[in-house]
Amino acid sequence: MKLSYSKTLLLALMPVMGTSLYAASSLHPEGAEDNDHAYETVTHTNEKKDGYILGDGWKVTGDMRVGYVNYDYSNSPKNPDPSINKGHLDSRGIYFIPKVSITSPDYNGFSFKITGGAVTDFGINDEIYETRTFAFGDGASYGILQEAYVKYAKDGHTVLVGNYELSTPMVDADDWYLFANTFQGAYYKNTVFENIMFAGGYIYKMAGVWDGGAADPHRYHSMADQSYVDQRDKDNAGDAGMWAGVFQYKEGPHNLQLWDYYAVDLYNTFFGQYDYSSKFDGGTYDAGAQLINFKDVGGNMYTPIDYSIFSLKLDGKFDNGVDFSTGAAFYSDGPGAGATLGSWGGYPYMANGMVFHFFEAGSMRNAKSYKAQLGYDLGKQGVDGLWVGARFTYFDLNPEYSVSSSTGLGEEDQKNYGLRVSYNHPAGYYFTGTYEYVDLDQQDEISALRLIGGYKF
Repeated sequence: MKLSYSKTLLLALMPVMGTSLYAASSLHPEGAEDNDHAYETVTHTNEKKDGYILGDGWKVTGDMRVGYVNYDYSNSPKNPDPSINKGHLDSRGIYFIPKVSITSPDYNGFSFKITGGAVTDFGINDEIYETRTFAFGDGASYGILQEAYVKYAKDGHTVLVGNYELSTPMVDADDWYLFANTFQGAYYKNTVFENIMFAGGYIYKMAGVWDGGAADPHRYHSMADQSYVDQRDKDNAGDAGMWAGVFQYKEGPHNLQLWDYYAVDLYNTFFGQYDYSSKFDGGTYDAGAQLINFKDVGGNMYTPIDYSIFSLKLDGKFDNGVDFSTGAAFYSDGPGAGATLGSWGGYPYMANGMVFHFFEAGSMRNAKSYKAQLGYDLGKQGVDGLWVGARFTYFDLNPEYSVSSSTGLGEEDQKNYGLRVSYNHPAGYYFTGTYEYVDLDQQDEISALRLIGGYKF
């Protein structure tokens, strides 16, 4: 196994919550940071795992993960056609992802953590079928210092500096896939005032294969380089990072959060969401509204960005184990969706598929999407931790902007059909199996099978 380890700067990060700010704890498993993957058991949070105690409060925790992915774009790498599904090639592979952390005890409010991780296939896979498995950043096994931070937390004040698997709506570790994103920076968080949290910080660099736009995204690059804007704008921004801040008010059934992310010389992202969570006879529900605005700023010259997304959701769970999740998203008529959606690991959008989202369509400009999901917690049948569900997502595309790479004709719609089985055992074993089929107008069929499991200690 070929391993190379990054030297890391102890710089990075911003406001973090131990559980999701935008997923009601009454509805979703603890640690499900991503609203669109609310029932995914594969999460990066392991702070509360028992691990192995080394003595005097020192703790070792880990995640031994195995993942198999198979993406079928109806486009074999043995006979590729650049006009089929944007030239994406059929990809598949099995990968082994070990990750081990050492956490220090608390010293009068100070603590630190170090996490090392690696991704390898032990040479099992056929390289010709690995172009879109998103496991290797440069086609080879690798290791990385995933976390290395110092934290001070006392009396409602938290300061963190270093590498960290960040979790926020628009910049996120996104650990429902093979390997989490990680970031470098620093932040300050204040929870002194009742029902109020505010925080701010600077995110300097990012490493992440799935969500990074750099040439070798598995290594740490500036936030500009890891974005999806025009390369000329990346070059102009250079090592520029991102300033970010959040204000949250949470009291009883009300949860209001306001975020702003200012990526220097790239674009500004405003994120606002309000949730109302309550009970009804026989269950609970969560109703929410969300607004996201993207706007180019500073020296950005070649990537026009100016659009918004307005979304609504209604999720619920019955005492008998049945749950549902619905959402609708409305994209404004403005440029920049292709350069911003899904960048830096943030997927808080309320109406996406289970595997595929907006990437397969020609454009989401002036489009709409609708999601309906139905699930069942088999704990009611004596199998604790097992959940099954199905999701249908309909993308109502604007054919004036969403154009097929195969025919050159406008795409009217995209339909996603997804099935998922998710298991999480208290001892630390987990598994998630997801299948999704995509019917995209003017294109050949697309499907995916993703099997991810492992053991956390």
